[in-house]
Amino acid sequence: AKLVDVAARYQSDIQLLKGTNHVNVKSIMAVMMLAASKGSELTFEIEGKDEALAWEAIQTLINNRFDEEE
Repeated sequence: AKLVDVAARYQSDIQLLKGTNHVNVKSIMAVMMLAASKGSELTFEIEGKDEALAWEAIQTLINNRFDEEE
């Protein structure tokens, strides 16, 4: 949910890829259906006028471990 909240702040199109599956990160149902468990390799594709800001915010969220305890 935190990833979706961060993505929703930006106008850019943000896609999350796992293998051959890709979903819109702004849709919580789509992200949940991706079923990316711990250790999954994921790729982000971001396109739009604020893509650099969106990527920076997503990286910060991930680097901060989604602001949760380990």
